[in-house]
Amino acid sequence: MTSWRERASERGRESAGRGHCHRRTNRFPSGGRAPHTYRPDWLVPASLTHSLTLPPSHSTRRLSLSVSPLQQTMPLQSTLSGRGSGAGPERAEDTQSDGKSFEELRHECLQKGVLFEDQDFPAADSSLYFSESVPVNIEWKRPKEICKDPKFIVGGADRTDICQGQLGDCWLLAAIASLTLKKEALARVVPPDQDFDRRYAGIFHFQFWSHNRWLDVVVDDRLPVVRNKLIMLHSASNDEFWSALLEKAYAKLHGSYESLKGGSTMEAMEDFTGGVGENYETKNCPDNLFSIMKKALDRGSMMGCSIDITSSAESEAKTTTGLVKGHAYSITSLEEVNFRGKTVQLIRVRNPWGQVEWNGPWSDGSREWNYVDSGDKNRLLQLSDDGEFWMEFSDFKKNYDKVEICNMTPDDLTDDSKRQWAVSMFEGNWIRGSTAGGCRNFIDTFWTNPQFKLKLEDADDDDVCSVVIALMQKNRRKLRKEGMDMETIGFAVYEAPEDEDQLGKDFFRYNASKARSRTYINVREISERFTLPPGMTPEDSRGTTFPPPPSAPEDESDEEKGLRRLFEQLAGDDQAISVRELQQMLNGVLSRRKEIKFDGLSLSTCHSIINLMDVDNTGQLEFQEFKVFWEKMKKWIMLFLAFDTDRSGKMSSYELRSALKAAGMQLNNRLLQLIGLRFADDKYDIDFDDYLTCIVRLENMFRAFQVLDTSQRGRVNMNIMQVKTAPCDITA
Repeated sequence: MTSWRERASERGRESAGRGHCHRRTNRFPSGGRAPHTYRPDWLVPASLTHSLTLPPSHSTRRLSLSVSPLQQTMPLQSTLSGRGSGAGPERAEDTQSDGKSFEELRHECLQKGVLFEDQDFPAADSSLYFSESVPVNIEWKRPKEICKDPKFIVGGADRTDICQGQLGDCWLLAAIASLTLKKEALARVVPPDQDFDRRYAGIFHFQFWSHNRWLDVVVDDRLPVVRNKLIMLHSASNDEFWSALLEKAYAKLHGSYESLKGGSTMEAMEDFTGGVGENYETKNCPDNLFSIMKKALDRGSMMGCSIDITSSAESEAKTTTGLVKGHAYSITSLEEVNFRGKTVQLIRVRNPWGQVEWNGPWSDGSREWNYVDSGDKNRLLQLSDDGEFWMEFSDFKKNYDKVEICNMTPDDLTDDSKRQWAVSMFEGNWIRGSTAGGCRNFIDTFWTNPQFKLKLEDADDDDVCSVVIALMQKNRRKLRKEGMDMETIGFAVYEAPEDEDQLGKDFFRYNASKARSRTYINVREISERFTLPPGMTPEDSRGTTFPPPPSAPEDESDEEKGLRRLFEQLAGDDQAISVRELQQMLNGVLSRRKEIKFDGLSLSTCHSIINLMDVDNTGQLEFQEFKVFWEKMKKWIMLFLAFDTDRSGKMSSYELRSALKAAGMQLNNRLLQLIGLRFADDKYDIDFDDYLTCIVRLENMFRAFQVLDTSQRGRVNMNIMQVKTAPCDITA
């Protein structure tokens, strides 16, 4: 299956995230694209967040997405021609640690006459739980040890093949049940080229969409059992094992079975398809929600629903009507039937437990079915306790709180037209102390969140741009074993000025957002659909202000005369000072500055200063070299004091970007994050010594680069000797 959605690659430091922007493109009957003009841009900042979908408009504008805690990199961009681009399915990446594919591993096992044993996900307690001991005596057995004649799939994969075991992963099971209704998607996730026949080697594989790529996950077929019964996900048929092996592969993808406890149905539906999610609250939903959901099913979307809980005590509590709170259900059909001369809207819902059903109107065996045409009744009703049941749609809205829809294309479900969409993707991470700025309430640091600029082109027919923005935090489920979980995330959209890539604090202080996520919430992904009017003039913004550079001093000022006397005392006959003498001199001078809090400059900092200022390569500084350095030093001191806003004698690491920019150094987010990790303390403050080390090393690196960049292209080629003699790494 070819998905319209691409996702960015995964990386996890403090917290990783990704942003997407899908742009819908109107096409003329001739197949050409409407001409577009260029207008203001939009900026999108985000606060711990996920993906964007923007349809092109007749104007080009820049979105600024502000995401709180994330790192920005250059966006990956592609234009997709809808769901089936004709290019064929994308090949999945092999994930086994030895780099071998499923076919290679199976061939090896068949040649050797052995059954595959997965060393990456062993049949051991560590694959089951990471925070608790295994509660019972669990064995790992292969299907041929559990039953006489096991089958991978019996009579086609069906939603009734999914019965929940001991694990609290009903959200995953609800998604698998929906997946069985989409045969093309199912064939991608569960490749049909495997069984327990003559090619059997104890090895199976499944494919999942993970952050911009399909992954092929290999597992052996050893499954956890107690008294010869599967204890995790299993089929209603004792000889069918595709669903149990699928759950094992998904557990391997996330590190363990325990990592699958608790989640959103949307999360798994997206991992099965690469689709984009939308949520509806049934108590505050559009009047045409039934038609929206029916259209979603007709377009191949996957759907789930749930009942909210007010406390953990209500989790999986059964109501008097047979529904379960805090439990994930899948939605498998919507129909309209004639009942006593009027049309009734019905919805079919499935409990992944495979039992426990709604017992109200239109449930199995209820009297309402006696007044329905026998053809409709025979087509729709199955009298069995299989966990699946019908409800009247009005009762559904009264009893359920949330509907999750995973769309295979970004087309609006309230609109009958289908369009082409362009996709923009961004990836990054949030690092405390540099790019994890929190939400808008924290105005002093909000601006440090990653900011992504987007251009909207080709307006819809109503002269507005349809935009779907989705923001995902990556890798959090796998990191649970390290004590991490989902962060609270959100995003905001601003109309951005043309000439700024990273907007400063004052822009966000004086400019309101044009759109934003409805809430900040601790889920893997949030997504919103917006319409943004083209052609708006960007609001005036007050740029971040920096202190003016110091005025040129008079020749041999009193300060310089004092420095010369001190210099000559330390220098001796050679009239030059060594690194230790420089350390002694600067510590003596700076210790008199009460507004600077530091324990003295380190020898490493002084080595960096000599590397910067020693133009004749003697390893020492003469007075003229020191005098040039002191002029720089005075400017750097003034910048440090200007950004030490609380007069603590230290600078917040969040202010480092502004201080370096004022010093003439513009760095990307990646380097700023590394600098923050290297120089900030546990309170995200930087003292003067570390600040000076950082700025001197950067100046060294900028100078060396400019010497090598003779063509001024912003790129240099270096041979091995130049690499060896280049200035030291800023993070060393």
